[in-house]
Amino acid sequence: MKRIETTIPGVVLIEPDVLADPRGFFFESFHERKFEEIGIRDRFVQDNHSRSSKGTLRGLHYQTPHSQAKLCRVIQGDVLDVAVDIRVGSPTFGRHEAVVLSAENRLQIYVPAGFAHGFLVLSETAEFLYKCSDFYCPEHERGIAWDDPAIGVKWGIEAPFLSKRDTLHPRLADVAASDLPPYA
Repeated sequence: MKRIETTIPGVVLIEPDVLADPRGFFFESFHERKFEEIGIRDRFVQDNHSRSSKGTLRGLHYQTPHSQAKLCRVIQGDVLDVAVDIRVGSPTFGRHEAVVLSAENRLQIYVPAGFAHGFLVLSETAEFLYKCSDFYCPEHERGIAWDDPAIGVKWGIEAPFLSKRDTLHPRLADVAASDLPPYA
């Protein structure tokens, strides 16, 4: 297993050790001790699985309180995965990391607690799995506008398929500091 740093400290890619032969492949998608060895020590308490069609954009979501670290991967198709640092006081506040996750590249992204997260489906369909370090709390769910120009994510799409809720999220500059996670 290989840890790959990104431009935002704490957001990392994980490249698994894949055993492949003519029968197919095998890899450990999660191994607590091995993840601890590469610096990921969160206790994951919930697994989520979504299937979405091309052009679907889910995000940018976060919870506060009860921020969630996420460990994300794709088992079918490909997505553009985005993490945005929204921690008040962070030196990288408002910056984002974007990476393509696919069934083919088998990369995973670790998104620390305190980040907004979202993804856009690039293939005809995609199945997206992610572990969370805290339970989903609908009363603490929040979001940031997917197209916030100050964040500047280059999604490559002008009119994605969005949930009604995702069309209503404010720009980061319009969110009160009390509705954002702190930088610890």
